[in-house]
Amino acid sequence: MGAEEQPAEAQRQQGSLFSVNFNLSVTKLLRQVDISNGMDWSLDEKTFFYIDVVYRMEKEEELPDGMTVDTNDCLWVAFYNGGRVIDIDPVTGVRLQTVSLTVTKTTSCYFGGPDYSDLYVTSACLGLDQSGRGQQPLAGSTFRVTGLGVNGQPFNAFSGRSPVTGQILNDSK
Repeated sequence: MGAEEQPAEAQRQQGSLFSVNFNLSVTKLLRQVDISNGMDWSLDEKTFFYIDVVYRMEKEEELPDGMTVDTNDCLWVAFYNGGRVIDIDPVTGVRLQTVSLTVTKTTSCYFGGPDYSDLYVTSACLGLDQSGRGQQPLAGSTFRVTGLGVNGQPFNAFSGRSPVTGQILNDSK
């Protein structure tokens, strides 16, 4: 990622996407990427979703930011400066649901709660002037959205092995 002159205004195509393998070796997968905030795996862990190729944005959606996957293998994408999270079928590209929030700078989302049916959405206040903060007093908060009719899944923990000791570095089981 390049240097940010203003919030969410980074120099374009200055980053790379890397994969850290089980033996902790590193492989560069993509060059000239922007900010790779949205990344997740399909339920079968065979498809990696990467935010830059997810969805053709409409003008009001602004910048795709963080994302998560539900148990239907659909994507939930937060839009920075868009004030919303959208649910997308990654096979058809069809928008299934839109969750609008009272803040514009939505940054990420993830399912939580006892059965992962609550969608938690984070937001930012960086870059809002005093007037903007007055209009959006909840900017920078985390929101809980219920009643969406879908569930998320537990996070995927990295479980690589140390090349020196062979020890599993993160055994989440």
